[in-house]
Amino acid sequence: MSKPDDGSPKIYLLPNLMTAGNLFCGFLAALKIVQGALEVNMKMNISGLVGAAALDVGEPYFKTAIWCILAACIFDALDGRLARLGGTDSDFGREFDSLADVVSFGVAPALLVSRVLLRDYEKLGWLVASLYLICGALRLARFNCIAASGVPGAGKDFKGMPIPAAAGLIASTTLFVTWLTNDRIEHWMMKWVLPPLFVFLSWMMFSSFKYPSFKNINWRTTRSLPKFLIIVFVVALTVMYYQWMLAAIFLAYLLYGFLRPFLSRSMKESIEEEVEDEEPEADSP
Repeated sequence: MSKPDDGSPKIYLLPNLMTAGNLFCGFLAALKIVQGALEVNMKMNISGLVGAAALDVGEPYFKTAIWCILAACIFDALDGRLARLGGTDSDFGREFDSLADVVSFGVAPALLVSRVLLRDYEKLGWLVASLYLICGALRLARFNCIAASGVPGAGKDFKGMPIPAAAGLIASTTLFVTWLTNDRIEHWMMKWVLPPLFVFLSWMMFSSFKYPSFKNINWRTTRSLPKFLIIVFVVALTVMYYQWMLAAIFLAYLLYGFLRPFLSRSMKESIEEEVEDEEPEADSP
């Protein structure tokens, strides 16, 4: 006699291991940010350091947090692809992924905004960071509702900027700011550039602007030689100048979603061209 179904969900190993890696990286990033902030405050109280000099004390902690957030982005990309590859999409995986995303791409980047990027503007920093976190959580909730609706074609594009990309922009911007050696430029960015940018980023996450998901890109995807060379050049440039290239790439993705409705259809198809596997399925035995 079969056991009655108690409603317990199936937990697929590999995709959820990737999600667990995502959550672990997010928690470690938040922990390092808090440790770095405490170290900075301690040095400020003992030595009287202020501004960039105080931030240098916590830089090793903050850089570790940045790489943890970027690693969480990789884990997040892998869990979805492994689930689709193995046909193991599940409600449990979707909910677990969203909970991990709130920590890795919501809480940790919000801490970076308030404790590092806008550290000299305490009230403004908390306000902008809170706005980012709330909009990110709202976006994840909306994404789960759309995914659960089962509407055909709902997963082709993202509605609003994906929160992993938003977290990547904040992490890479922090990396760029800590790399800067000109205090005047850094202060100008923190006062006039970064607050409006992060407010715009928060709005774009919960907006109705569409972003390409690139879910159909796989080992069978083809590109022309010029496009292939451009991709190789961008990758090489990113490896050589990661201090600012990562921020440039994430910023370009943010602006692309905003400008996408104004682009011609041919230009969008050229940028987002995805070749799907069109091989006929083998006959079942």
